[in-house]
Amino acid sequence: MTRFAFTVEFDGRPFMGWQRQAHGPSVQQTIEDAIFAVTGERAVIHAAGRTDAGVHGLAMRAHAEIEKDIAPFRLMEALNAKMRPDPVAILACEVMPDDWHARFTCVGRSYVYRIANRRAPLTFESGLAWRVGQPLDAQAMHDAAQILVGRHDFTTFRSAHCQAQSPLKSLDRLDVERDGDRIAIHAAARSFLHHQVRSMVGCLALVGMGRWRADDLRAALEAKDRAALGLNAPPDGLYFVSATYPDDQAKAAAQT
Repeated sequence: MTRFAFTVEFDGRPFMGWQRQAHGPSVQQTIEDAIFAVTGERAVIHAAGRTDAGVHGLAMRAHAEIEKDIAPFRLMEALNAKMRPDPVAILACEVMPDDWHARFTCVGRSYVYRIANRRAPLTFESGLAWRVGQPLDAQAMHDAAQILVGRHDFTTFRSAHCQAQSPLKSLDRLDVERDGDRIAIHAAARSFLHHQVRSMVGCLALVGMGRWRADDLRAALEAKDRAALGLNAPPDGLYFVSATYPDDQAKAAAQT
């Protein structure tokens, strides 16, 4: 049995999310069905994180155990061929030790949320960004976002369906950057609560519109109450960017 690690890119629009669902297609099912088509094995694929319906992935990390004797490059090519025309692609495939786990070995996850701040409707990017027609003050959003950085009880920004044992999370980064009519919100942490990023983005958008002040965001955080949430951003603009592992940190340290 060989443990293969995959780096996966996917467009979340056709899917009910990453995790296999009984009521619709998922990214997990698409890859597992491709593995079966290539190897004849019903492997289970484990990911660094789960994404909601409509959320996208730039480099999701995942793994599966496969008995068939096959080289990583051949496996990657075969899976990509079988998954067409579904918008899922294996960008990299490698053999990992048996104790490496895409989810449990992961020590950091990052997301980006993309906002198209324009009046005109989206054409090419429909479903790939959140269009906000009202002008947004990106600097005010960034300044307010720093209130959320650090270790906090994020109950306000947590879905009622979140299965995490604790609402306490340490947010390492929450930066807001503007480039023309595009706003990117970068978030990084060891792990996130269900809907945490979308909820933070929604409230930051209220700050950008001038409907909330930074103090309102602070009050929402301190309320520790989902009812205090101002707005939950749609899934369209959310992308899983990367997962970090101890070996990645060691390599980065060696290069500095």
